[in-house]
Amino acid sequence: MAKKIVLIDDHILFREGVRRILEFEDDFQVVAEGNDGDEVISLVEAYNPDVVLMDINMPHINGVEATKGLIDKYPELKVIILSIHDDENYVTHALKSGAQGYLLKEMDSDTLIEAIKIVSEGGSYLHPKVTHNLVKEFRRLSDSQSGKIEQIEYRKPLHLLTRRECEVLQLLADGKSNRGVSEALFISEKTVKNHVSNILQKMNVNDRTQAVVTAIRNGWVEVVFKTN
Repeated sequence: MAKKIVLIDDHILFREGVRRILEFEDDFQVVAEGNDGDEVISLVEAYNPDVVLMDINMPHINGVEATKGLIDKYPELKVIILSIHDDENYVTHALKSGAQGYLLKEMDSDTLIEAIKIVSEGGSYLHPKVTHNLVKEFRRLSDSQSGKIEQIEYRKPLHLLTRRECEVLQLLADGKSNRGVSEALFISEKTVKNHVSNILQKMNVNDRTQAVVTAIRNGWVEVVFKTN
């Protein structure tokens, strides 16, 4: 049975583009659309969707406030925030409100589809660029709290992962999407998904963000900080 989706965004052209992408997927059905966060409660009550895709910046009630209201009333509902902001403050507020996903509007169609599938199945999904920014912020805060830059010896986790899985994990830390990993390693996206699934299982984490943060903490990936 197709996953029912409610789409909330005050930009009609963007909303239309997302709907057209999802119409090509047999697994998804856009059952309702709205312009603002104040519409979402009534639409959820009327259509009982599996996933709500919602813009973060809207008039009247923004996506964060609307998400909090939704999750308070429907704790099992899955919400993915759509945003132009990759700043960690926006991401943190969205996740604290109960959202299970955060996508940048610069996403490609494959990332959108992948995110909906993962979130609808109970996982969480952050846009790869957002994940990388959060990792950088995590390192910055860790360094400032310790009063110095902690030197973590980089070593591949070959005791846990295969060499190919180590390569995939590094590319996830670099902010690559599944397509980006596929292009970098000259393998299919299906193979990438299999590798990611194996990595999550072996690392005993729920999603790629947790995998990357865990890898950073243990020195299993190299993080390059670019200076302006």
